Amino acid sequence: MISTILHLSEGLAVRALVAGQGTPVLLIHGVGLCAEAWAPQFDAFAADHRVIAVDMPGHGASDRLPGTPVLADFVAWAAQVIMALDCGPVAVVGHSMGALIATGLAVEHPQLVSCAALLNPVYQRSAAARAAVMERAAQIAAADFDPEAPLDRWFDPEEGELRMLTSQWLRQNSPEGYGAAYRAFAAGDSVYAGRIAQISCPLLALTGANDLNSTPAMATALADAAPFGRAVIIDGHRHMVHLTAPDVVSQELRNWLVPAEVSS
Repeated sequence: MISTILHLSEGLAVRALVAGQGTPVLLIHGVGLCAEAWAPQFDAFAADHRVIAVDMPGHGASDRLPGTPVLADFVAWAAQVIMALDCGPVAVVGHSMGALIATGLAVEHPQLVSCAALLNPVYQRSAAARAAVMERAAQIAAADFDPEAPLDRWFDPEEGELRMLTSQWLRQNSPEGYGAAYRAFAAGDSVYAGRIAQISCPLLALTGANDLNSTPAMATALADAAPFGRAVIIDGHRHMVHLTAPDVVSQELRNWLVPAEVSS
């Protein structure tokens, strides 16, 4: 695995971890995490794919987006990343906020996306759920937020080692970068929700059965709205399913990749 810095047209730096050769797979993590959160997927795919995991803007060693970015700005950023890598179209895998970005890519830039996998996606939150996430965004912006709080929602008690590792990632991020991304995430679930039917590539919507925020109902509704959508619910897992059930998730990702690779 090689760590490299990409430079986008606006001068923004993007850190990427790259390994392997073959069909390109782009991995976009969720808010507060980093490229290293995809370690199990590197292990599963780098032997026969070109795997690229990026630090999202304002996370890890990637520059923040200017101003007060919204989800569409993160989608435009991801499109520039693919063009800078000169490897499109890619199979794009996004987790949580990364799933919103992957959705936007498939809608706005279909020529850059061969297939899209949305892990623990949010989709058309209820009014109460939207209010709760907007409140958390406000707390982060005011630097009045416990970075341990999400971990209680993301992990079961027996997943202590993964929880500790994720806590380290959360604490490494700048409050500004974390806050900007979370604001976009909080307001982003409805941005492309009405355009899912435009996604013409294979789409996988996968979540944990016990994920209270990216619920099985959301994943199922999202997949049903896509012409070539499929929902997968992993029993006994929560929001960090790609870490807590890596073998199951990697097998589902292989199943999702096959149609796109055959058609290409």
